[in-house]
Amino acid sequence: MAQQGTPQGDRRRGTFGGGRRGPGGGKGPAPLERLDTSRIQLSPPEGGHLPPDLFDDVARRAAQQVAGDCKNQKNKPTQLRQFYDELVMWEEKVRRDEDRFHEYLPFIRMLNAKAAYAEGRKHVDRNFVDLMHHCLGQVTSPSVLRNFKLFFEAFMGFYKVERPSG
Repeated sequence: MAQQGTPQGDRRRGTFGGGRRGPGGGKGPAPLERLDTSRIQLSPPEGGHLPPDLFDDVARRAAQQVAGDCKNQKNKPTQLRQFYDELVMWEEKVRRDEDRFHEYLPFIRMLNAKAAYAEGRKHVDRNFVDLMHHCLGQVTSPSVLRNFKLFFEAFMGFYKVERPSG
C-alpha cells in the first residue's frame, strides 16, 4: 500500500493531476492546431512566378489557423497590426534605398524576437510566432520583403473577417 504523500498515494486519491484527462482535468483549452506554413513561399522559383493563391487561399488559411478559437485572448487584431505596421515601415525604408537592405535586415529579422517576447507576455500564440519566423526566414532581398508585406496585408484582411474585434 502506498503511503500518503507519495506519488502513488496521490494518484490513488486523484490529486496527482494525471490520469486520462491530463493535468488540466479536461477543463483546459484544446491543444493548439499547429499552423501549416508549407504553402507560404514568398520568393518565386527560378524563372517562375509566385503561387497564384499566395495572397488569397494561402493567406486566408493562415488567418483562420492563427485566429483559431475566438475565445482565445491572444492574437488580438490590434496586437498583430503592430507587427504589420513595423513590417510596412521597414519595407518603405528599403524601397526608398534598396542599397541599405542588408544594413536593415538584422533589424527586420528582430521582429522574430519581438514576436517571441509577445508570446512570453501571452499577447500572441505559437502559431503567430511560427508564421513570423517562417516568413522572416525567407526574406533575403527587397523583393521578398515586399512579397512578405503583401502576404501580411492579405493575411490581416482575412484575419479581420475571422476576428472582427480586439
